[in-house]
Amino acid sequence: MHQRTLGTQGLTVSAIGYGSMGLTMGYGPGDEEAGIAAIRRAHDLGVTFFDTAELYGWGAGNNEVLLGKAVSDFRDEVVLATKFGFAQTEQGLGLNSRPDNIRTVTDNSLRYLGVDHIDVLYQHRVDPDVPIEDVAGTVKELIDAGKVKYFGLSEAGPQTIRKAHAVQPVSVLQTEYSLFERDVEQLFPVLQELGIGFVPYSPLGRGFITGTAKPAAEYDATDFRNANPRWQPGNFEKNVEAVDRLGRLATAKGITVSQLALAWLLAQGEHIVPIPGTRSAARMEENAHAADVTLTEADLAAIHEILPTGGFGARYAEEHIPNWV
Repeated sequence: MHQRTLGTQGLTVSAIGYGSMGLTMGYGPGDEEAGIAAIRRAHDLGVTFFDTAELYGWGAGNNEVLLGKAVSDFRDEVVLATKFGFAQTEQGLGLNSRPDNIRTVTDNSLRYLGVDHIDVLYQHRVDPDVPIEDVAGTVKELIDAGKVKYFGLSEAGPQTIRKAHAVQPVSVLQTEYSLFERDVEQLFPVLQELGIGFVPYSPLGRGFITGTAKPAAEYDATDFRNANPRWQPGNFEKNVEAVDRLGRLATAKGITVSQLALAWLLAQGEHIVPIPGTRSAARMEENAHAADVTLTEADLAAIHEILPTGGFGARYAEEHIPNWV
């Protein structure tokens, strides 16, 4: 698989990465054996970029431990990314990007992953109670100490990105982006100006764009899609119709709708590396081959006609939508 460069600090990864959240969180009961098989198949196919987070280890199982176990035989051949910034409190899930917590989480992640350094360390969400300069400064200390190689942000806005970048260069921003979710495109000029790469998470619309979406009520009780606006009556039917139309376009090209969606993301810029997640080795193979797909101007125009501004329904319930500053 061909490689892409994210940022100007030397981070180079495969054009398609792998997001591991769904192995232990958000999509119903997991299957560790299947997850490890999917990760190892990704590596066989040339995927070198694997994404996890402290948050994904709470609840069903420790995601970092699972990923570390899966890549242990080829750790030096891959780039591992993880994240800090959430906290468990008596009131529920909160934020904590205080310097002492960043250091603690980093040491925990090193131990869970079974590695001597983290390739990319992201702030998972912006913490309004901690100046971003303090966050970036702490990550800089960790980079200088050899515990971390590159600094990333997730769901951050232009002011935050600029302030952080002035203290420690940001190599990559991670935010949801897909044919269904386009809001982040407003940040692309800032990323281009500062030389920052972009990693779309949920690049297949949280599974909707695979063509396998079911009505919300048919998912497991622990699956967040039960309450996601895009799966609710009204939006659901419109999104299914759009995916059906995309599927016909994909079939005419001899590819799957997932491959069409990932190829569309790759066509939006050389600084973009999507990280689809899957529990299936077969799906992983399908996703990886999207890197070989070339879309013509006519293809891109046809996709735009089907989904000119994104999918139907918000990506989160209103109270969970990040505030970009």
